[in-house]
Amino acid sequence: MRIAIVGAGIGGLATALSLEAAGFRDIEVFERSDELRGLGVGINLLPHAVRELTELGLDARVAELGTAPATLSYHNRFGQPIWSEPRGREAGYRWPQLSVHRGRLQLALAEAVRERLGDRVRLGHRLVAVDDHGGGTTATFRTDAGEVAEEADVLIGADGIHSALRALRYPEEGAPPWSGLTLWRGTAVVPAFLDGRTMIMAGDGEQKFVAYPLSAPGADGRQRVNFIAERHGAGAGDADWNSAVDPAPIVELFRDWRFGWLDVPATIGAAEEILEYPMVDRDPLPRWTFGRTTLLGDAAHAMYPNGSNGASQAILDARTLAHRLATEATVEDALQAYEEARRPATAALLELTRRTGPERVMLLARERAPEGFDDIDTVIPRAERERIAAEYKLAAGFHPDSLNEWSSLTVRSAG
Repeated sequence: MRIAIVGAGIGGLATALSLEAAGFRDIEVFERSDELRGLGVGINLLPHAVRELTELGLDARVAELGTAPATLSYHNRFGQPIWSEPRGREAGYRWPQLSVHRGRLQLALAEAVRERLGDRVRLGHRLVAVDDHGGGTTATFRTDAGEVAEEADVLIGADGIHSALRALRYPEEGAPPWSGLTLWRGTAVVPAFLDGRTMIMAGDGEQKFVAYPLSAPGADGRQRVNFIAERHGAGAGDADWNSAVDPAPIVELFRDWRFGWLDVPATIGAAEEILEYPMVDRDPLPRWTFGRTTLLGDAAHAMYPNGSNGASQAILDARTLAHRLATEATVEDALQAYEEARRPATAALLELTRRTGPERVMLLARERAPEGFDDIDTVIPRAERERIAAEYKLAAGFHPDSLNEWSSLTVRSAG
């Protein structure tokens, strides 16, 4: 069976590795960029995704790329704590949560693909057309040398929020809708905050700051952190993705956010580079699969970063699709089973991210105590905070009780 994957991001490369582990060998990955440059900043891999990477034999390699946060803590814009919970193994999972640099993870997955499958990533290939036929599909790519046609029994679109395959299937959809929020992301080496293993979110729906370590504190007490600064109404919804911007205006927006345990404007000012992009997502689709083609990752269900689920859900897609292709009687049955397993689940999760997911406690704190509080329990009772946190974990598929007993997606061989 010849399988073509469009996109060499985390989702596409995880799909290639998942297919190889399931026994498939005739796999090609087509990437529109001319080079895999390992761009981006930090991301979080939640325990359900780390479980799948562990079953692929990649856990040690990925763990070397970053660090494992032990706590997630929500604060208001004055730095007062609203809710805190353990993460990863400290929360009872059998697998950790990992904070890593997105680009380093992409390059590590690409190296694993080369080791296990050979040179299967074909750069400079932009998908421009798909022709479905009974036994498979013909994908046409535009390259520097002209257009080339590739035959495949299965074509998987893992080419991100601006997916070419999705656009071919839904040509009237248009650009992703802007939420009205702009994000500025960067990394900086700063004094370790709190215990050096805590991911923090501070602020509310109008303005927010997120920071988490990407390395353990050094001998000098400093560590590399990833941060996301967010503001409603700032920037522009049509801004280019990954465009570098001057940090000074962003520092000014957060000039009063000094918490004692974290100096937010100093952290922003210390960044080597700050990338700006609009906070956008995609509406849920009525179907992902057409004939022998399907969508995966952000191409299928791009969602807001609330809850740190983008890369993790793409990895779950990849593992589920490979498992179904290896265990169902026909390709058609496999693609249907994959979509039935993943599309409703990701649609429900997407809706929760639009309602801010677990970050809802920050909005409630702002709504009920805009000038701060003396006792958070009088503002948001503990039972309400616990319910919000548990609801999101269940929807995202990483509640410890369910994840620890989750059936393995590993298969021994494929036809």
